[in-house]
Amino acid sequence: MVMARMQTLVQLDEQLVALLDQRASKSGASRSALIRQAIEAYLSGDVDAAVDEAIVTGYERIPAEDPSADVITLATASIEAEPW
Repeated sequence: MVMARMQTLVQLDEQLVALLDQRASKSGASRSALIRQAIEAYLSGDVDAAVDEAIVTGYERIPAEDPSADVITLATASIEAEPW
């Protein structure tokens, strides 16, 4: 699914533009693509934090039950079987 893009104005100082152009030259990407990638990476932290908060809230609302001895035994055996 292709999302429509909206043009926006961002003011940068000369040093940031120079650094952006250097990175664009090395990567073969456009300024716009690099700015989009940087914003997506920056904002993904907010999304991750929201997911973490939702998980914690869910466990606070409905706490996990203590696992049975069989579950612990099977989980331990599974971990011990790993080749690490």
